[in-house]
Amino acid sequence: MSGVSGVSQGSQSSPKARRKLSSRKLLRRLLRLALEYRGPCTAVVFMQITLVVLSLSTLGITGLGIDYLSSQVLKDSAPPQWPLGLHPPAAWSPLQIITALSGLILVVAMLTAALKYLAAIASSALSQEVLVRIRTDVYSKLQQLSFNFYDAGESSSIINRAAGDASNVRNFVDGVIIKVLTVLLTLTVYMVYMLKMHVWLTFVCLASTPLLWVGAIVFSKLVQPAYRQASTLSDVMIRTLVENLQGIQVVKGFAREAEQAARFQEANHNIRDLKETIFFRISTFQPSMGLLTQINMLVLIGYGGTLVIRGELALGTGLFVFANLLHEFANQVSQITNIANSIQTSLASAQRVFEVLDEPVQIVTAAGAQSLERVSESIELDDVSFGYHPDRVILHDVSLRIQAGECIGITGPTGSGKTTLLSLLKRFYDVRSGSICLDGVDIRKLNLDDVRRAMGIVFQDSFLFSNTVAANIAFGIPDASLDQITAAAKIAAADEFICELPDQYESMVGEHGSNLSGGQRQRLALARAIVTNPSILLLDDATASVDPETEYEIREAIVSAMHDRTTIVVSNRLSTLSQTDRIVVLQDGTISAVGTHDELLESCDWYRELAELQGMSASRVSSTVVNGGKHETTRKH
Repeated sequence: MSGVSGVSQGSQSSPKARRKLSSRKLLRRLLRLALEYRGPCTAVVFMQITLVVLSLSTLGITGLGIDYLSSQVLKDSAPPQWPLGLHPPAAWSPLQIITALSGLILVVAMLTAALKYLAAIASSALSQEVLVRIRTDVYSKLQQLSFNFYDAGESSSIINRAAGDASNVRNFVDGVIIKVLTVLLTLTVYMVYMLKMHVWLTFVCLASTPLLWVGAIVFSKLVQPAYRQASTLSDVMIRTLVENLQGIQVVKGFAREAEQAARFQEANHNIRDLKETIFFRISTFQPSMGLLTQINMLVLIGYGGTLVIRGELALGTGLFVFANLLHEFANQVSQITNIANSIQTSLASAQRVFEVLDEPVQIVTAAGAQSLERVSESIELDDVSFGYHPDRVILHDVSLRIQAGECIGITGPTGSGKTTLLSLLKRFYDVRSGSICLDGVDIRKLNLDDVRRAMGIVFQDSFLFSNTVAANIAFGIPDASLDQITAAAKIAAADEFICELPDQYESMVGEHGSNLSGGQRQRLALARAIVTNPSILLLDDATASVDPETEYEIREAIVSAMHDRTTIVVSNRLSTLSQTDRIVVLQDGTISAVGTHDELLESCDWYRELAELQGMSASRVSSTVVNGGKHETTRKH
């Protein structure tokens, strides 16, 4: 079977169950991601380094001004060393020279402001581009993964991976790679500049720098577990929020608002407490590193001041510039804390994002798969066995042949595998053994999209999107015309109530169809299945959660929709089953009986008990009276 699908048929693991990647492997993958944006990254880093050069220019000009003023005030002071052999004209007064130097500083400041603006725009554009790319990749992969992935995972965790974790991974590009390159290049420029000014002063003032790097490594290891735990706590908070919003009727119905609010508050407090632990460590690390840099400044004042007094170092272009460079050097080194913080955040989130991206896609179209237009002959299940978990079998040795155009009812106790059988037909899952064939071809050898398009499905609780009525009906065929949509709605007995809506087919459907009744939602779902003109119609207990009046209306629509289609109806309502050609009884994951309503009343104990519970006898097969005789349904075929 694995040879047919081209993938392993084992149960698909949840993200939590997958093997964790090491920090080294995560870093390599993040670096590969960053390399894909090396052009924009290089541009941003180049602008940042240009800003450093402009900053040095401002310092140099300011230092030159200090030296010039010193030479004018203190007659025994050495004259300033003008750069590049340039000197102001001899006829210029001191005021003109100072004015010219101030003008140069203003020009450099304007260039710096303009470049900062461009750098901010470029960095923001790069950040958003990477974020969109990661979220798109995660979302696309989620669309490909089979139901096993969602069965094993939690929706809150999946949402958090596509939103928060994706944003943190993006931060590796602009918050780590660009910053690391900028810091390293800036430190190199500062180091070269300081060495050019005075070698020994540079070595003495920067002697404590290695301790900063050691401290960063220790800090990174200390906070790494906390960042990983933060993602898990965030999942819990999102899950609590989503569950309470979706279950608000239950919460209010049992007057549990206060308790649920306290539960959400606890989830928030857990995140807060963990963040406080992280912030405490950061707050401890940063002042410690800052103290080391201030010690460097003390060394500069002591040793550098001595060099100025000896005349070995200028006051402005020497001590003043060196002090500012040392201050900027310390600022750049302090970025190590932020970088280490960003790295740990990115690694923790990258682990979760890559778990999704690395999840194997099990249900795929096999190489050389055949196309499928319509199912014109039969559906055949041959010794089908399946289980959601390796140690548990839901269906075993199920064999059934359904002729094209036939209407089959499937019934049985809860947990007998009725819905599972429909999921296997749709190839939401692959069988563990045996085969399912359409027109004699194993569905694993058919194009996956063709198989699913050949079957329209209506679930017991059909999901509707927050969109127009027309868009919901045309979901399977987005380019369907209004005539096609209207025709499908009429078959599904939905056109009448749609035309009563304020904007008719352009009326907006609330979240999950909240502004529609259960029967209206089911009829829209039926129209959605019909508009694709499927050759097979799958109905999963479509009338289970509605009142008798609505059941009648939906059943009438179903009878109309079944015309010229192979139909499989899952239901435990005999009023629905009695309209089918044959009824299949599933018990304990296997077929226990097959026959018409009358035949099963005679031969199947379970079916007979079901009929007795519902008050459905053989004499009532041909007609079902609903609402005191106001409506009468007759089996149509």
